[in-house]
Amino acid sequence: MSDPVIASMAEVRSHLADVIDRARRDETPTIITRRGKQEAVVIDIIEYRRLSQLAEQVEDSWLNRLADEAESEGSEGSISLEEMAAMLRAHHA
Repeated sequence: MSDPVIASMAEVRSHLADVIDRARRDETPTIITRRGKQEAVVIDIIEYRRLSQLAEQVEDSWLNRLADEAESEGSEGSISLEEMAAMLRAHHA
């Protein structure tokens, strides 16, 4: 992946097709700014899916590690893995 291009919302709005082509063809993300503040990023859909899958794998690994630790410490006062996952998702929403 190439270093990202930084562009204002107005620039992206004027050249959206170019921004998308750059993300897809050149694997170059574009960081979109609004009033000088970084707000969003445009990346290729394949890269988005890869990152989403990686994030899920890391989350699952972390939850499994927590569950293993809780199991080794005993079950008193603990919650199920499903409850923990729901709480984590609610926290990230």
